[in-house]
Amino acid sequence: MTKKAIILLSGGLDSTTCLAIAKSEGFECYALSFSYGQKHSSELSAASQIADLNKTKLHKIIDLDLGNFGGSALTDDSIDVPIDATDGIPVTYVPARNTVFLSVALAWAEVLEADAIYVGVNAVDYSGYPDCRPEYIDAFQRMADLATKTGIEGHGVKIKTPLIDLTKVEIIKLGHSLGVDYSKTVSCYQADDLGKACGKCDSCRIRTLAFNKADIVDPTRYFK
Repeated sequence: MTKKAIILLSGGLDSTTCLAIAKSEGFECYALSFSYGQKHSSELSAASQIADLNKTKLHKIIDLDLGNFGGSALTDDSIDVPIDATDGIPVTYVPARNTVFLSVALAWAEVLEADAIYVGVNAVDYSGYPDCRPEYIDAFQRMADLATKTGIEGHGVKIKTPLIDLTKVEIIKLGHSLGVDYSKTVSCYQADDLGKACGKCDSCRIRTLAFNKADIVDPTRYFK
């Protein structure tokens, strides 16, 4: 029987690498993206293009406006995206985002009878978000096993986080070996309508440094 996987696809570097990994592991891939009230839509355009290029079985974009709550520099017009590194959990953290996204993916996985959900969380080179840690994923897996029909019946969906213990350099090298075209991805917190990056935000800094350390040409398109 065909193995099925849902990939949470933001259009960024990590989620695109996860899609490539799932394909390489023989899964029939279903991509899931969210229009969650983010300030720019270029990442969703990137996700659509990436899903098409990778011949996913289906790509759904769910409207789920977390911007109604605000509280994050990614969704709240009253909060600027910082360009300097900060201590603690940064204002780019979107409250409970991964919990919401994974819950929606879990519902679709039950309908599809999918075997796995891939999510590109990373606990090494990341911005300090609490919902990117291994203990969070372990807790969500336990909840998923308890809260779903498939989990109770003993064949629940598995939450796969193949990047969680990798550095950003290792992620880029892995994706490069799998043929990922990172020029199609958008990671910037304040990308323009064409997907060009600012080169200054936390996500851009981590990405740029990683390409340099990986000794791979950075294909990111910047404002200037």
